[in-house]
Amino acid sequence: MTSSTSRASAPGGGSSSHPEHLGHVIFIAAAAAMGGFLFGYDSSVINGAVVAIRERFDVGSAALAQVIAAALIGCAFGAATAGRIADRIGRIRCMQIAALLFTASALGSALPFALWDLAMWRVIGGIGIGMASVIGPAYIAEVSPAAYRGRLASFQQAAIVIGIAVSQLVNWAILNLADGDQRGNIAGLEAWQWMLGVMVVPAALYGLMSFVIPESPRFLISVGRNDEARKVLTEVEGSKIDLDERVAEIEHAMRSEHKSTFKDLLGGRFGFLPIVWVGIGLSLFQQLVGINVIFYYSSSLWQSVGIDPSASFLYSFETSVVNIIGTVIAMIFVDRIGRKPLALIGSVGMSISLGLAAWAFSYKSGVGDDISLPHAQGIVALIAANCFVLFFALSWGVVVWVLLGEMFPGRIRAAALGVAAAAQWIANWVITVSFPTLSDWNLSGAYMIYTGFALLSIPFILKWVPETKGKALEEMG
Repeated sequence: MTSSTSRASAPGGGSSSHPEHLGHVIFIAAAAAMGGFLFGYDSSVINGAVVAIRERFDVGSAALAQVIAAALIGCAFGAATAGRIADRIGRIRCMQIAALLFTASALGSALPFALWDLAMWRVIGGIGIGMASVIGPAYIAEVSPAAYRGRLASFQQAAIVIGIAVSQLVNWAILNLADGDQRGNIAGLEAWQWMLGVMVVPAALYGLMSFVIPESPRFLISVGRNDEARKVLTEVEGSKIDLDERVAEIEHAMRSEHKSTFKDLLGGRFGFLPIVWVGIGLSLFQQLVGINVIFYYSSSLWQSVGIDPSASFLYSFETSVVNIIGTVIAMIFVDRIGRKPLALIGSVGMSISLGLAAWAFSYKSGVGDDISLPHAQGIVALIAANCFVLFFALSWGVVVWVLLGEMFPGRIRAAALGVAAAAQWIANWVITVSFPTLSDWNLSGAYMIYTGFALLSIPFILKWVPETKGKALEEMG
């Protein structure tokens, strides 16, 4: 599904093709990554409304977890279908559909009349998130010069973490307007409704930005619009390139491929081809270490260690700042030291951090939402959680998105990326709905499970994950 310059790579990630308008390329990548911002915003914004939704609809932890995770079901569907939709109608049109779904979800989620209604709108928004999660990295890979592809692809994760941080700031501001009450009245609506409804603003912005960025040259050539493709290639790769040669390269790559389908992914010893299993493994490990527990339930988690509800929002925002710092570190080093070294550093750091958190939570007292920790263990839990977020952000948070956009051979890229992304959302759903039950059973045990997955990711990286640094997309496979 993606393509890039094949002569802009070097062992060290160097490039013989330096675009004159790198700032324009950065703008294009940032606009495409707005879908990631919406993903991060939607993932975290519900955190500020958990208590209010529980009270408004009088539901227990299990039902509430299902509503929170409902978006992830839509995400899996959106991710699985986005590649085929983008190949048929274009990358930009796919983004615009996602933006419309986001907008409808924001309005519907803010004005639900029943719990199932809220869950339905979150599923609709999830379809948009899933589509954006696939099309964003794929589009960025297609328009990025090879020497900059890793850093530009990391915009997706940067947008996600910024979306998380902004949603927490917005939630905090709305909560203050409502005098600290999630169900407080603001202009005729409860505070939590404003929290969910405000997402219409970035959703509309995403849709508008999709009208000012160019279509992928790969798609333009696939539908015979070669003159438009040449113009885009000049914008993103520079005027010094041989346009006839570049177009011929892309056409040759496309002729050697065929439209990938699910059937093309089969043929390995265990069903899927080995490289597809690697992509699925990357997606699963990224979620099974428990990263989204921090963001979906962060306010509740900090309250459990003795922090009052209003301050817990500030602690959640502080965690998001750590997340942003880690993402910036990854953006700096992903094209310098490579994907695998960063992933290994992250796995080791996450294993230690999660292990410390598990130890700290073994000292908890109380049950359900009414739990507390001794002061020393509470401090360890907070430090460990922040270290976990930092190591995740500087490694798996960015590296997985980069690898999934790069590692698959062209003939199966669209279908493989869709399957891997769908696996990621399913794993995210499993973690989200299981955490309340695991927490009630044994909070320390839950963190030990996440520690185990972090440890297992180390041999997985060493044995199966390929290094894609400095390689052109045509070289993959």
